[in-house]
Formats: sequence, structure tokens, C-alpha cells
Amino acid sequence: MVHPIKKDSSANTPETLANEQADSLVKAFETIIEGVGEDMNRDGLQDTPQRAAKAIKFLTRGYDQKIEDVVNGALFESDANEMVLVSNIELYSLCEHHLLPFIGKCHVAYTPNGKVLGLSKVARIVDMYARRLQIQENLTTQIAQSIRDITGASGVGVIIEAQHMCMMMRGVEKQNSLMRTSSLLGSFKENEKTRTEFLALVNSR
Repeated sequence: MVHPIKKDSSANTPETLANEQADSLVKAFETIIEGVGEDMNRDGLQDTPQRAAKAIKFLTRGYDQKIEDVVNGALFESDANEMVLVSNIELYSLCEHHLLPFIGKCHVAYTPNGKVLGLSKVARIVDMYARRLQIQENLTTQIAQSIRDITGASGVGVIIEAQHMCMMMRGVEKQNSLMRTSSLLGSFKENEKTRTEFLALVNSR
């Protein structure tokens, strides 16, 4: 009698897949280090692939997050209908073109329409999208659309100001360059008074 081959039930578990991904990252960093002409047997580099793999997973942890888990039900009924602004949210991301950091601040505002979002959740949403391979233009839009979708706000405004290491450490090497991007939705785009108030509040910080 031929017995069927039993499949390893752990073959595709999240833990197994995570371990395989970690091993792949370690090997990739070993290749990079050797590719620049270094000796992987040198004392200072022997554990570097493991450290770098752990660091890159932390820097891109937004891929492992879902917006529902980030918000975690922190959406509350409110009669407030005036602008809510959270400014100077620290932002760290990686440029998808060169895998170099861009660092800056994000300003998020919205006009409630029956619901307000827990204060810390605004910063967590910014962080979730920032901790992915990004370009600043897309990041700005993603944050704005997410805030609107979650809160049902009548308007949303997002401004990001950031310095890009791919422009400062390499290429044109312009140390004082600063990139500003904005995304205006709903009343922030259609109503000049709302837009002007938002810009004035951001500029007065």
C-alpha cells in the first residue's frame, strides 16, 4: 500500500515565511558588502548583514501594517466642524529610487464631518505610509486620502517638508535643498478660505 506523502504543515506559516524573508535579506546584504569590495570575514562586518536585515525590516515595517489595525477603532462621534490640525509630525522614509532616507515633517489637517480621529492615530497613519519605499509626492497623497476615507471629513490638507539624502549625499549634493509637497482634498481644494486658513496655520507654527 502506498501511503500519501504528508505535507509539512509549517511550510507556509507566517513564521516560516518571515524566516525565509529574513534569510534572503541577510544574503542580499552579504552580496552588497562583498560587491563594494569588502571582506565579509573582517571583524567589524561579520554580523553586519544580520544587523542590516533587521534595520531594513524596521525601516519598512509599514508593509506589515494595516490601516484598520493602526486606527484600532479610535474614531469618535463629534459635533466639531472646525479645522483640526496636527503639525510637525516627524517623518522618516526611504526613497524608492536609491533606498536612501528622506527626513522631514508632516502637517495634517481635516474638517470633521461627524467623526474625529484619535490624536495619536494621525501620526501613526503618517508613520505607516512613510515606513515603506516611497516618493514624497505619493506619500503626501496616500496620507490625505487615508485620513479622508477613515473620517469622512469634508476636507483634508497634508503638507510634507523633507530633505532627501539622495540629493544631499550623492548626485548634485545640495545640502540645503528642501522639498515641499501638498495634497488638498474636498473643501481644502475647493474653498479658498479653508485653504488659506490651513496654509496660514502651517506657516505660523
